[in-house]
Amino acid sequence: MSTSLDTRFKKIVGSESASTRSRWLKIASYVVLGIFSIFYIWPLFMLVNTSLRPFTEYLQDPGGLASSPSLANFGDAWELANFPQYMLNSALYTFTATAIFIASSLFVAFPIARGYFKGSKALLTLYVVALFLPPALIPQFQLILNLGLYNTRPGFILLFLINPIGMIILVNYMKSIPKELDESAAVDGASYTRYVFKVIFPLIRPAVATVTVLHAIGIWNELILPTIYLTDPALYPITRGLIVFEGVYGNNWPGIAAAVLMLMIPILVLFMFLQRYIIGGLTAGAVKG
Repeated sequence: MSTSLDTRFKKIVGSESASTRSRWLKIASYVVLGIFSIFYIWPLFMLVNTSLRPFTEYLQDPGGLASSPSLANFGDAWELANFPQYMLNSALYTFTATAIFIASSLFVAFPIARGYFKGSKALLTLYVVALFLPPALIPQFQLILNLGLYNTRPGFILLFLINPIGMIILVNYMKSIPKELDESAAVDGASYTRYVFKVIFPLIRPAVATVTVLHAIGIWNELILPTIYLTDPALYPITRGLIVFEGVYGNNWPGIAAAVLMLMIPILVLFMFLQRYIIGGLTAGAVKG
């Protein structure tokens, strides 16, 4: 009788101890997550805070909080950076290059994923190797120059029609689709184009959404290439327009902060629209293969 009571008492004490340990572990997890969240949220908070401060107030105390928040910097940035024209250019470049890249990648990734031609594995390896190579700026510049596409919209869009990481995600995701579907489509007499668009494309929507967002963000935020390949102000994307805030003795940081916040809105909307597909597409495309 006494042994049974001791055993039950030990179980109760052990259960309470495990519950206490679990509670402390959860608290520690929240503390660690909170600290990491501060590292991520603090720069965004300072960006918003800086955008709301007058330039003279910012010069007096760059790290201080806005004493009298104002939206004047947003209006100034809209006018100085020529937002309507440059944002339209950015949207044109981003939409056109992303649409062409996604459409063409479907037809390249599918035979690579299936191994329908000799050397498909070697070609996929080349895409992986390309991830670790630096940008070939000089050969690329010579190519665009010789094609007569320097300082033109088609020439600038041509720079963004290749994306190795996007191709790798699509190939790896397509490998998860059963090959029996190919055979069924062939028996039914479906053409290659119709099969890719009508059958494969709906099945890989998470991967396509992920690649679309990654590719669009890369084009939208690009700053180096517009300064090299575009000299006509009428062709500038919005990132090139932000250079107007640079000064000889200092930069207009409140104006830049306001412009950056306006700049991120379209991509943020695109991300929110496609976010339900992105995590699944990114993890599946990275793991399968």
